[in-house]
Amino acid sequence: MIARAHNRREADGDATAHAELLVIRAASAVLGQWRLEDVTLYCTLEPCAMCAGAMILARLPRLVYAAPDPKAGASGSVLDLLNHPQLNHRVEVAGGVLAGEAAALIREFFAGLRAQGQK
Repeated sequence: MIARAHNRREADGDATAHAELLVIRAASAVLGQWRLEDVTLYCTLEPCAMCAGAMILARLPRLVYAAPDPKAGASGSVLDLLNHPQLNHRVEVAGGVLAGEAAALIREFFAGLRAQGQK
């Protein structure tokens, strides 16, 4: 593992502070380059369009995610940007890996955010 991150959108007040973008930035810093051609990104929730776009731009070859996102997923659920025929890069995707465990983590994460907002 070369980098690790979690969603900081609420904590940072930054709409772009998704875990995928943060980990792409961190991995690029560790490797000293923007091309992440030998990196597999693992995440809990299927990436959104913004994060999928960043993966394409970073030339990530592989994505493994646990839970699909039926509202905003851009790796096959709502859109499939990572394998769009008109884009210059494709990302191999494995989805649904440990989906049950991930769903519990996601519920816990958002419950914590809601609890913080009520304080």
